[in-house]
Amino acid sequence: MLVHLSIRNLAVVESVDVTFHAGFHVLSGETGAGKSIIIDALGLIAGGRGSADLIRYGCERAEMEASFDLPSNHSVWTTLMKLGIIANSDESLIIRREISMQGKSTARINGQLVNLSMLREVGEGLINLHGQHEHQSLLSPDRHLELLDAYGADTIGPAKAKYQDTYASFVKVNKEWNELRSTSQQALQMLDLYRFQLEEIAAAGLKSGEDEFLAEEKVKLSHSEKMMDSVSQAYEYLYGNQGLEAIAKAVSRLGDVSNYDSKGIAPLLEQLQSAYYQLEDAAFSLRAYREHIEFNPERLEEVEERLDLISSLRRKYGDNVEGILQYYEKIRHESDMLENKDELLEKLESRREELLDELMNDAFKLSAVRKVKAEELAVQIEQELKDLQMGRTSLQVKLSLNEDAHGIEWDGKKLRPGKNGIDNAEFLISPNPGEPLRPLSKIASGGELSRMMLALKSIFARHDEVPVLIFDEVDTGVSGRAAQSIAEKLYRLSSTCQVFSITHLPQVACMADQQYLIEKIIEAGRTMTRVESLDEDGRVKELARMLGGVEITEKTLHHAQEMIGLAKAQKDAI
Repeated sequence: MLVHLSIRNLAVVESVDVTFHAGFHVLSGETGAGKSIIIDALGLIAGGRGSADLIRYGCERAEMEASFDLPSNHSVWTTLMKLGIIANSDESLIIRREISMQGKSTARINGQLVNLSMLREVGEGLINLHGQHEHQSLLSPDRHLELLDAYGADTIGPAKAKYQDTYASFVKVNKEWNELRSTSQQALQMLDLYRFQLEEIAAAGLKSGEDEFLAEEKVKLSHSEKMMDSVSQAYEYLYGNQGLEAIAKAVSRLGDVSNYDSKGIAPLLEQLQSAYYQLEDAAFSLRAYREHIEFNPERLEEVEERLDLISSLRRKYGDNVEGILQYYEKIRHESDMLENKDELLEKLESRREELLDELMNDAFKLSAVRKVKAEELAVQIEQELKDLQMGRTSLQVKLSLNEDAHGIEWDGKKLRPGKNGIDNAEFLISPNPGEPLRPLSKIASGGELSRMMLALKSIFARHDEVPVLIFDEVDTGVSGRAAQSIAEKLYRLSSTCQVFSITHLPQVACMADQQYLIEKIIEAGRTMTRVESLDEDGRVKELARMLGGVEITEKTLHHAQEMIGLAKAQKDAI
């Protein structure tokens, strides 16, 4: 669970440190007080994208840090190990995120720097955030297939993975087949050009690195006379009267007197002897080098001609010899394909048909598994909606084939396989008995969409292991008994994970285990947001404000106390 959250200089938040507990948490306060900023901070901790616009005015950076306590068998520890992040399940997991005025973001997990994709991968296993407008995604049928696949991941997942492997192979072969099939007269004309280019490059007999080697040889051949003169003079200087002979005489004279002062002379004598031997080796090496200096105008002419040929080929086919050879291999492959077009086309067509059969078989197997899970999901959603005062609602997860006039002919239908199969999914709903099932987008109100999303979240919370579930005004558009049902559902969810909810409804707030007041204050002419953990009296006053608005009366205080008492009894019953 989330144990502690620190925020510095994020929007109107200057400095906030909050400690959390297990169970159901409610964040309340006036509209615009900064409740969503707390949620935004957790979104950034989980790997959300940040920008310099989020930084408090006049500050250099925004900082967030969260501490989590997780059981040793939680999947996040495996994710951390896979990413190479050192972590100990006996200790807290600490995530830190910073955003600078330059828009740069840095993230650390247990002090180790991670990139945004790594942070997001870890964050997905820690925090599930439902924003104020996320329920609108339910109106898009494209999202419905994704939700169904997530629900049936255990059984749909393997069938989908098998289909996607076949799909990737089919797409590759189908692309090659189409490209080869559509080769035109222009492509056949290209074959003549390829043949000429292949002959030209092959005739050159190029070797990798040859241009660099020849360039070096050309420099040496072009300056061979000067090199010979300089090396010969250097050798003479070393071996002449002023070189080794002079040092040899100095060594001899010092040897004569070394017996008189061995401590003083011996080190100097040793240095001179060492220098003599080193210089002698250098002189012999110079002599050997001089003997290999080549003065060969004919060879120079050959090198220059070879370099001119390579330069000509470089202008046509590549920046260097390696580039020319790579181009050669490329056009050789394309030339072979063109020359053996009919044979290759036959092989590709045969392979394409094999993969198409396998693809469609995999697609229908995937559809069959989805149909089973679609029925299960519909039953579970109806049960959850019953708990949320939508007991008369009928729901169906309708699956249909993705038909397309330009698709693949199969069993008398034209189907369009995609990366996720051949299925379309759509949630159909009938809120009242006797009414036909219709698309969710046609009849669902805002309150119904909110409860629909909460129902789905409740189902998925039982399937995944995400320890922190956050709802930002999931109760939008509901009131009365429906609001009480949402509150009870959120409380039930908190038995399996830590639940946070931003709400303006007292029916939801009174069911919380912990309540936090978010309010704006002005200090030294600056606006800032403060987070206060409410005690029993504080909760009564905040609930009274939520019930009565600006003015808190004895009646609203009494009503608030009564609501908290009833909520306690209700929680005990649950």
